[in-house]
Amino acid sequence: MRASRPYIVRVFAAAVTSDPLPIRTTDHVTSLTDSAAPTARNYIDGRWVRPGAGSALDVTNPATGEVLGRVPLSGASDVDAAVSAAVRAFPGWRETPVVERARVLFRLRGLLEDHLEELARLLTRDHGKTLGEARGEIRRGIENVEHACGVPSLMMGETLEDIAAGIDCETMRQPLGVFVGITPYNFPVMIPMWFWPYAVATGNTFVLKPSEQDPLTHQRIVELAEAAGLPPGVLNVVHGDRTVVEPLLEHPDVKGVSFVGSSRVAKLIYGKAATAGKRVQALGGAKNHMVVLPDADYDRVTAVLLDSLFGSTGQRCLAGSVVVGVEEAYEPIRERFLDGARSIRLGNGLDADVDMGPVISPDHRERILGYVRRGESEGARLLLDRSGTGVADLPDGHWVGPAVFEGVTPRMALGRDEIFGPVAALTRAESLEDAVRLMHESEYGNATSIFTTSGKAAREFRYRAGISMIGVNVGVAAPMAFFPFGGSRNSFFGDLKAQGRDAIEFYTDRRVVISRW
Repeated sequence: MRASRPYIVRVFAAAVTSDPLPIRTTDHVTSLTDSAAPTARNYIDGRWVRPGAGSALDVTNPATGEVLGRVPLSGASDVDAAVSAAVRAFPGWRETPVVERARVLFRLRGLLEDHLEELARLLTRDHGKTLGEARGEIRRGIENVEHACGVPSLMMGETLEDIAAGIDCETMRQPLGVFVGITPYNFPVMIPMWFWPYAVATGNTFVLKPSEQDPLTHQRIVELAEAAGLPPGVLNVVHGDRTVVEPLLEHPDVKGVSFVGSSRVAKLIYGKAATAGKRVQALGGAKNHMVVLPDADYDRVTAVLLDSLFGSTGQRCLAGSVVVGVEEAYEPIRERFLDGARSIRLGNGLDADVDMGPVISPDHRERILGYVRRGESEGARLLLDRSGTGVADLPDGHWVGPAVFEGVTPRMALGRDEIFGPVAALTRAESLEDAVRLMHESEYGNATSIFTTSGKAAREFRYRAGISMIGVNVGVAAPMAFFPFGGSRNSFFGDLKAQGRDAIEFYTDRRVVISRW
């Protein structure tokens, strides 16, 4: 624990101020004069600047309650300053040869590798996830930078000569201008890197609005991007809450928006930004079903299911929140799963013997506990309730232990809503067809998995699942950076998804040139 302060100091080395700002009085908003905790600055035009707005939120370590710093609540003038800087930077960055843009990302990739352990420890303090989970998140972020380094090949067009006598035709990809990213708290490093590395690699400029709940680690990544040679104005950061989102969506110089969050907000953002004529990719929520067939290896499957449901304390859109045991698979999976859930160890993610960290905030903890209480009232059977489990030496942490229900139907809140916490729903299906029917009763379509040794069953499942990301004997169906990431139905709003070639297409427009000489 004594090692925490040096890391925090490094994060804020160039990005904080102790200047007093006026106070806005709400539950979590305090005056900067009340504490010595540093306040993050916005990053605009290559400089760390104090926002024009006057209040800030505490950023706390979810495991200890320690105030790590403050995040300012910016306003419309700060948004305009960031977008204006991006507009000014666009012509020069667009004219920068694509190989030189790629070299900046190559240097950034090297710096991220060099600082991986530092970033992972920062992330664990910022978010609460275990150190192993933090390392994995940073690794996934680096993979996106690696893929974006291939932009000279990824942006290539096509040519065809003599489409008519003496006339040739070619296509080329060109950047559009300023893009915006609005990202959530659950993966504060990886999710921004689904977006801005591709946007800047293709020649655009970018404004990032990170989550106000855990923005500190990405501050350090911006410092590394600057050290890698990213020019001023190409990447900008505006801190704040949802009041910053409106001016970002409405700004006339913003060409497109990338968003990850709840489905309700994703749909609103999609509608508002699209109505304003902007490109939008809005990734929403999930209710992912894990289907276990009788021929599966129960011991191996149980370990995978436990990681899928309780990894990152269930705060991820790929969490397998509903376990569907088909026919005689239900009872053995049920017993093994309960045994595993009983043994999960809660604690500070920096400790080596911890399996699961805290949730992000007291409010989110209460939301999860509300679902546990509601589950029993709706008729589900509570098999295991560790939701009230605390950690003796960390009384100020936001702890929620595993809760396991059975007899959950799609009409119950437990089977319908995205809980975003360590609450598992177990249900039995009479056949594979019955399991697929249960999945189709959900409004979401983000991810699903099947566990079987039958190639026929696996093919049938992926053929009929109707879900965008499908795992076969894989508990977290997370595509690597060179494949697209995104759901279907109410889990995604837009056409082009995150990562992969979809990212290149989203951040560029294909121009067609027909020439006669």
